[in-house]
Amino acid sequence: MTARVSVFLILASMAAPAGAGLALVGNENGGTISLIDTARDEVVGEIKTGGKPRGAAIHAARKLAYVSDQPNNALLVIDLEQRAVARKIDLGESPEGVYISPDGSLIAAAVELTNSVAFIDTASDTVIFRVKIQGNNPEHAVFSPDARFVYVSAEEDDKLDVIDVAARKLVAQLKVGNRPRGIAFTPDGAKAYVACERADTVYVLDARQHRILGTIKAGARSNGLAMHPDGKRLYLTNGGDASVMVIDTAADKVVATIPVGQRPWNMALTRDGAKLYVANGRSDSVSVINTAKNIRIK
Repeated sequence: MTARVSVFLILASMAAPAGAGLALVGNENGGTISLIDTARDEVVGEIKTGGKPRGAAIHAARKLAYVSDQPNNALLVIDLEQRAVARKIDLGESPEGVYISPDGSLIAAAVELTNSVAFIDTASDTVIFRVKIQGNNPEHAVFSPDARFVYVSAEEDDKLDVIDVAARKLVAQLKVGNRPRGIAFTPDGAKAYVACERADTVYVLDARQHRILGTIKAGARSNGLAMHPDGKRLYLTNGGDASVMVIDTAADKVVATIPVGQRPWNMALTRDGAKLYVANGRSDSVSVINTAKNIRIK
C-alpha cells in the first residue's frame, strides 16, 4: 500500500469503518496522514496537516492525535472523528518525536533545535514545562511504563538523557552508540532498549538503575523499535538493509530477520500484537507482518 514518504506509524484504538483499528502513517513530503484499516490493510482516508508531519501520539479516550509539524514548529491536535486539525500548540524550532504518558495526561515532544523536551498537559493542551537536555538534536522522548521517567535520544550525539518527570529535571545521562534513535521499554519497566543507527547496535539498559546491561548486534542503520504487548519480543528496523529483526527479550538475542521495504523506519503493533506495521520511507509503502509466524503478509 502506498503512502508517499512514510515517517511515523502509530495505531489508534478507535474503530475503523470495518470495525478494526486504524493505523496512522505520516507522509512527510505530502503534508498528510494516511489512515489504514487494520482489518483490511487498506488505506481508507487521509487527513491534511500541511507542513511536514514528523511524530505522533494517540489519546485514545479523547480520540485525538498529537502530531509534530516540523517546519511550522507546532504540535497539531487532530480530531480523529472529524479527521481535521482542531488546534495548534507552539513547541519551538524543529519538533520531532511525540509520545504520550500511559495515563494520557501528558505529552512529551522532543524539540530538536532547542535541545529540549516540551511537556504538554492534555487536559488543557498547553505546554506546562520544558526540560533542557545535554545531548544535541533530541529525536525521541519516551515515557517509562510507570511514567516516572522520560528517556531521550539525541541523534547528533552518543548520549541518552533521562528526565525525572515529577522533578522536571535531568537525573542521568548514559553513553551509548553513535546516533541513538528509537527507544522501547519492557512492559514491566525493568529494561529499556535504544537503537543506535551509526553503531548498528541496540543497547540494553537497566531502566530502574539507568545503567547499561549489554548490547545486541543489529543490521545496517538500526533505527525504530517496537515492543510486543507480551514483552517477550522486540522489533527493530534496519534502515540500511530493508529488514526487521525480532529480538527475544529474555535472551536479548536476534531470533528472526524479516525482509520489508526500503529504508524501514518506525513501526506499530495492533493491540493484540498479531500484526506489525512498518513504515518504509524510501519505498513509500507500509509492510504488514504476521508476528506469530514472523512473515510479511503485505
